[in-house]
Amino acid sequence: MGLGKARKVWIWLHRWVGLTLGLLLAAAALLGSVMTVLRPLDEAMHPELFRARSAQMQAVAPGQPLQMLREQLGAEFGAKATLTIRPPREPGESMRVLVRSPGWDGTLYVDPTSLVELGRRGEAEGLANFVFELHSELLLGDTGKAVLGFTALAYLALLVTGLVLWWPTTRAQWRHAFKLKLDKGATRSLFDLHRFGGAVLGLLVAVGVASGAWMAYRPIGGWVNALVGDAAPKPPKVGKDHGERLTLDAIVAQARARWPEGTVGYVQVGVADTRPVRIRFKMPGDPHPNGLSSIWTHPVDGRVLGEQRLEQLDLAARSTAWIYPLHAGELFGTANRVVTGVVGIVLFGMGVTGTWLWWRRRR
Repeated sequence: MGLGKARKVWIWLHRWVGLTLGLLLAAAALLGSVMTVLRPLDEAMHPELFRARSAQMQAVAPGQPLQMLREQLGAEFGAKATLTIRPPREPGESMRVLVRSPGWDGTLYVDPTSLVELGRRGEAEGLANFVFELHSELLLGDTGKAVLGFTALAYLALLVTGLVLWWPTTRAQWRHAFKLKLDKGATRSLFDLHRFGGAVLGLLVAVGVASGAWMAYRPIGGWVNALVGDAAPKPPKVGKDHGERLTLDAIVAQARARWPEGTVGYVQVGVADTRPVRIRFKMPGDPHPNGLSSIWTHPVDGRVLGEQRLEQLDLAARSTAWIYPLHAGELFGTANRVVTGVVGIVLFGMGVTGTWLWWRRRR
């Protein structure tokens, strides 16, 4: 294949990937940018959900709020429900419980001292939750995640083709490669912006797209593990209990004593005693905001069934510890959040300008 034919193939791939899958990813990118502002705005606008009211309420479960919470939610949602409890991470925060059950999926907001329910939201209820579900899975569950993951991988190829088409081959072309002519009409201005955005910000966009593909489509992590001969750990089995029943609070306290340098990020427990209790810790040096080090215990007698620190995890999990906060804009604080929002807008702009240029050329 000659250079001219190869270039035509590159152009054809760039055009039609951009006009199909690219537009879907551009919309998802815009929603991701909105999320960087919407999450903190949601907390500010709904303090009745995110802030506790313990100062005005009397404690009803001194020493065992987690156990009472498990029993209350078990009575409401049934034995097949699973609970992911997020303890308060700073003074005044509410406790949040992610519920997965046959009848309802969503989040409960609970006062951590009185256990009074402050409110609840379904999985896609509320603007912030709706936008997040649309951004992360197109409101289609695992099918939507697979579609977004495949789309992101295809878009990476789109970025490569764009770079190949843009790459200057002579000194004269290099002198004009980064020039913007914004006074030559809308079409020429949009063409220069499209080309300039892809060439200059292409690496940042590629990082955002690749990290999005990683988060959306879990099998990618399995492929990486297979390449290096690694494997994700499987949760231990419960087996029979060998002692007296401990409360959930006592089980968590034992885990805290085992890793006193860590902070509990989540407590994952089933209403029934058919699965182990998983206590996730954020250990020093762990970049993941929720922590990925875990202790699994028996749900009845609390004995340790397994434990794994971040450095002992498989390659895919260790990578996620960095990729998740990078994609969510939480790794380097406000700067990362701003860059994440800008990259999403740039990606959306590239989709819009590319579509406009194709339409003008078609006319």
